[in-house]
Amino acid sequence: MDHESLRELSGAYALGLLTHAERRAFEAHLGTCAECTQELRELTVVTESLGRMVEPRDPPARLREQILRAAGAAPRQRGRGTPFWLLLAASLGLMAVGGYAALLRGRVSETEATVRHTERILAAADVKRVDLAGQEAAPGASGRAFWSRSHGVMFTASGLPALPKGKVYQLWVVTKSVPLSAGLLTPDGSGHVMAVADMPPGVEPVAVAVTIEPEGGVPSPTGAKYLVGLV
Repeated sequence: MDHESLRELSGAYALGLLTHAERRAFEAHLGTCAECTQELRELTVVTESLGRMVEPRDPPARLREQILRAAGAAPRQRGRGTPFWLLLAASLGLMAVGGYAALLRGRVSETEATVRHTERILAAADVKRVDLAGQEAAPGASGRAFWSRSHGVMFTASGLPALPKGKVYQLWVVTKSVPLSAGLLTPDGSGHVMAVADMPPGVEPVAVAVTIEPEGGVPSPTGAKYLVGLV
């Protein structure tokens, strides 16, 4: 298999959907290809982040039995060229067996939309990665943003302190003239958070940052900086 054929397997590998032979071939290729290794790192960040988007819940016994029967009757299949977002959406759907029943119905559509948006950003020709470092208020925090002028920004962070009552984290895309809000962030109990946002056309960021602000957010940053990364 050539480089392009193996590169197509990266999304399925991140989701554990490869056959034994494909997995061995892909892992051997990783040892000699920095491009595929980096792409796998980025896809792994996305899969881990999306897995935390929903609150773990135990599904009803009847639902659990139905899903287990369906999973046993229809083994996971992956076609070459299958979009990463579709593989990821299918994998997330199967997580209902492990307690992610909230993905069903309305949350499925919401999650699939987020997955599509994330995949467009990561696959964009103009995508840039921005690593964010914890500031004085949160030295143990870290974050990463993927910025695409054509498709927006995907952001993930860990180690953020629990929010005080009445406060929220706010994500900013900072330009030379003005900081633009990219959304409000509420981390989970472990301090992890993920967000995907569109941005106005023509925006040229010089930095990405997270501040703490009053609940509901503000039009421009006023609170302490928790994460900062230069583009």
